Amino acid sequence: MSGSGPTAVVLCAVVRRDDDGTPATLLGLKRRGFAAGKTVLPGGKVEPGESGAEAAVRELNEETGLVVAADELELAATIDFVFPAQPAADMWCRVFRVGGRAAEESGTARDTDELAVRWFRIDELPWAQTWQDAARWLPLVVAGPASPLVVRVELADDNETVADYRSRAG
Repeated sequence: MSGSGPTAVVLCAVVRRDDDGTPATLLGLKRRGFAAGKTVLPGGKVEPGESGAEAAVRELNEETGLVVAADELELAATIDFVFPAQPAADMWCRVFRVGGRAAEESGTARDTDELAVRWFRIDELPWAQTWQDAARWLPLVVAGPASPLVVRVELADDNETVADYRSRAG
């Protein structure tokens, strides 16, 4: 898609409840490629012919070993990531959420070549290791928004710091 606009990507938030009822989500330390060294939701590029949900199912399985069905996912957010200093990195991202019984039955997460995975309680997310913008939208995604969030994140010239952030309910 180089030169033809933002790259279509997906992220998948798997949400379970701890014994005390506190929501927890699965994150992974990215081992290679874009965002290496950051803690992220499982996800990746949408392949030709795939729907966003199909891509989220595939990426979740490839990166964590978890298995969910596309019809168990709910669209929680769409995010435009804009990199003015590096336009080829621009992304149009759909963030899917799976919770409840589907999350409980998705299997046991395992580390892969792509991610070192770990469950984090929502009140203990590792903000220092995530992208700066995640602190603004990830808690809302984990909580399960009433309607999908629509977010635009513009990064500063360092491609790390948030220069502009806009969000609204879908």
